[in-house]
Amino acid sequence: MTATISPDLSNIIVDPLAYQNGDAVDEAFKAIRRDSPFAKAQASEYDNFWVVSRHADVMEIEKQASLFQNSPRSSTISPKATEGVVKFLTGGESNLIRSLVAVDGAEHKALRGIVFPAMTPQKVRGLEDDVRRIAKGYVQQMLDKGGACDFAEDIAFWYPLRVIMSVLGVPQEDEPYLLKLTQELFGASDPEMNRDKKEVTAEEALQGLLKTNADLEAYFAEVTKKFRANPDDAAVNSLIANATIDGEYLNHRQIMGYYIIAATAGHDTTSNTTAGALWALAERPELFARLKAEPELIGAFTEESIRWVTPVKHFMRTAVEDTEFRGQQIKAGEWLMLPYQSANRDEDVFDNPFEFSIDRKPNRHVAFGYGPHVCLGQHLARMEMRVLWEELLPLLGSVELDGTPERTRSSFVCGPKHVPVRYTVN
Repeated sequence: MTATISPDLSNIIVDPLAYQNGDAVDEAFKAIRRDSPFAKAQASEYDNFWVVSRHADVMEIEKQASLFQNSPRSSTISPKATEGVVKFLTGGESNLIRSLVAVDGAEHKALRGIVFPAMTPQKVRGLEDDVRRIAKGYVQQMLDKGGACDFAEDIAFWYPLRVIMSVLGVPQEDEPYLLKLTQELFGASDPEMNRDKKEVTAEEALQGLLKTNADLEAYFAEVTKKFRANPDDAAVNSLIANATIDGEYLNHRQIMGYYIIAATAGHDTTSNTTAGALWALAERPELFARLKAEPELIGAFTEESIRWVTPVKHFMRTAVEDTEFRGQQIKAGEWLMLPYQSANRDEDVFDNPFEFSIDRKPNRHVAFGYGPHVCLGQHLARMEMRVLWEELLPLLGSVELDGTPERTRSSFVCGPKHVPVRYTVN
């Protein structure tokens, strides 16, 4: 008999508002892990899909990348109506953007190999001096605010953006435009972030995404021309522009998908985690005091903040043949949700998962994914967050909230968009 999840819980875990609230979706996944850890959700306006709620099961599905693939259907949850429009617009593909997370097998391996050499731990270590210089600049900007700021809007949005754009080879004057497009892309349901700056239906959100995608493609078409005329081995965008597979340049959808994921996911997820980390710190004066006294714990603080925020809430996979998993029969073509937020709150893996604790050893979170699709930029993200805290914390005498933080309204990439704080300087 097929295990199912109630419509009420099913609707919560696809609702952008529930992720903005935070507590609602955590409680929903807690109930699902307890009562129906691998079961089929029945959400209004969506095809039914399996929910892989536990940490071990998420890892197992991620490992079986040839059986559970990204490209046959949308790699993020989307309503039935949206799926059909995207297929029409792309000539049959289920993902609007053909990025690394939307392809499988040999194509994924070949595309990943283009930038992988620039993202190894050794290469990332070579960037640390430049990243530290950038961090110092943003720390000074915060100190210059005079003891109060919106840490998300004033610092966390901009610091990771500057880091990744310097790696990509994007001029600093273009950064506000690319931040705007990034927020439109990931905040399509959020009236503060989306293109129309208003409440939108799913269909209207998709129309906004189409316009944002067109703007991104126009921008990166010029990037391609620039770097093919004048290659620059130090710029990742140049690697993308000049990359070939089987002797041919990447096709239009491949190259645009690569640019877009690098220039958006390459900073937005780190911005979310950075803002969430300071939010957590501002609520925990004892943790702030501990980090000040023991700066060697900053690495553990960074790792726990990644688990705590889990900015990428889910990816979807599609079974490509009939199979069995945890006693349930899965048919070819059925959808599976990998909810990383649920996996990172799994009581079987994390003691007191709803507490922020820097004493988790090891901290086995899956916020960067797992298996062949594990995040390509994870080493850079960890390093830039660590460096920021190393530069900022010694200079702060105190930090506390100065209002109510707010998260973005999104069921895909979600993190703080406002973190008002006040602070003193040593």
